[in-house]
Amino acid sequence: MAVVRNLPALVREQFKVAQQTGDLTFYTTRVAILHCEGLPFQLRFSQALASKPKPSKPKSPTSKPFDPFDDPPLGLLITALPPAHILVLNKFPVIPDHFILATKGFKQQTDLLEREDLQAAYACLNAYKEKGEKLFGFFNSGEHSGASQPHRHLQFLPVETMRSGIETGSEWSVLADALVKDPKPALPFLYFSAMIPESPKAEDLHQIYLDLHSQACRAVGISGIASEGPETESSPISYNLGLTDRAIVLCPRTSEGLNIKNNAGESIGPVTLNGTIVGGTLLVKSEKEWDALRNDESKLADILKAIGIPPPPEYEGRLSTDFLQYQTAASFYD
Repeated sequence: MAVVRNLPALVREQFKVAQQTGDLTFYTTRVAILHCEGLPFQLRFSQALASKPKPSKPKSPTSKPFDPFDDPPLGLLITALPPAHILVLNKFPVIPDHFILATKGFKQQTDLLEREDLQAAYACLNAYKEKGEKLFGFFNSGEHSGASQPHRHLQFLPVETMRSGIETGSEWSVLADALVKDPKPALPFLYFSAMIPESPKAEDLHQIYLDLHSQACRAVGISGIASEGPETESSPISYNLGLTDRAIVLCPRTSEGLNIKNNAGESIGPVTLNGTIVGGTLLVKSEKEWDALRNDESKLADILKAIGIPPPPEYEGRLSTDFLQYQTAASFYD
């Protein structure tokens, strides 16, 4: 596998410099811990994000859309990750040291991840693990996943900086790791999870991912998606993927979020989620949403119910697979 030496220090230094030079804009957030089914979720709020600059539109219908990963600014570039990827900083982070693994050449975000993508992703996860640190990675694919860029990329958040702003005494840990424990926790949405074996080969990681994706396809009523199908095949479903050095979790998506209401029954805007939800975090951009969720945790459960597929009652959300034993519980939906 690819080796990324001293990656945590490299990311921290580049983030510090990019913030000083204005190459990135860091948005501070307020944090509260909510719970669903006994599991902790971070709720973050940044009103300033509502005025974040929008990507410029093409000057003409024939113009090429702006691609942030095609020749990124040197101030955001962390390093190349041969043979086919680069690491860049997120330009508008709410978590310090948020970075991105992108393909060098353009590849579709909606295509299935390739063996090399997962190999590079695990190299990043392992680089943090070797330094005694932990990293959470996520991937958004499809119209309901919260994806915003068509150029293929996975995103990474150091777990230590994910804890920034949490009050002393409040407990929170990365959700993905909890979703591979036995028995599997119940959640309002269907998910598929697997343990990552020690020192996995690239083909092992890729097969685990394909197996989870195949189960998710059957769960939404799509058959004929072979787990060993062509790597360049476009995914027929929207989904989020969450990764740590020990867990991989895939959540099929049917909606970006939910338009929530306050206690007076007034609509206060949509709360949309991306792959950070597999890590146990969500972000809102208005104080009304922030107050509504903090004052009524049942609204979090409502949002989580809305984004995906309800788990079959007899499984209570505990659908999973591991590399050694492929479970076919998803055939319930065939």
